[in-house]
Amino acid sequence: MVYLTGIIVSYLLGSIPMGLVLTKLAGKGDLRKVGSGNIGATNVMRVGGLRMAGLVWLLDMAKAIAAVFIGKYIGGDAFGAWCGFAAIVGHCYPIWLRFKGGKGISSLFGTLLAVSPMSFAICGIEWLLVALTSGKSSLGATVVFCLIPVLGFAIGISTGFAFLAIGLLCMWRHRENIKRLISGTESKIEWKWKK
Repeated sequence: MVYLTGIIVSYLLGSIPMGLVLTKLAGKGDLRKVGSGNIGATNVMRVGGLRMAGLVWLLDMAKAIAAVFIGKYIGGDAFGAWCGFAAIVGHCYPIWLRFKGGKGISSLFGTLLAVSPMSFAICGIEWLLVALTSGKSSLGATVVFCLIPVLGFAIGISTGFAFLAIGLLCMWRHRENIKRLISGTESKIEWKWKK
């Protein structure tokens, strides 16, 4: 029962729509009605600039980090990884927003940091290199989704399967981006410090 409680609490943590809450508090309106309609940091940058997007990114990471530590406390490192997965599910399919949420990348990085700082560093460097050189965040993210199962299985079997589940979920959430990458129509990042 305690394991199920851990998963549920992790999901509910992940479901907190940080981007939507912060943009509304800042008087930027309903984030779901601008840009891509997504509640994640990339869309926040369109209405609030880079600083607000960075804050949302950190908060979305923090809720996944909290979920991982809850899992570690209950059942050790491997269960922590599964609680991180539950938080990412919550971020992507939040109960508060009728299961219409973000794409999970910031919460993915929060999970990586809490489970394996080395994996976080490897994926962070990869994402920065690819995103900055190509100008396409989704390309860097797609490589991360393919890389994390390898890093997870290097840690352990259960962690590997948790990271595989995370990679597949985030790949699914980015499926439209991947289609546009293949067709050459994916838009580039617009770095805006203020908005």
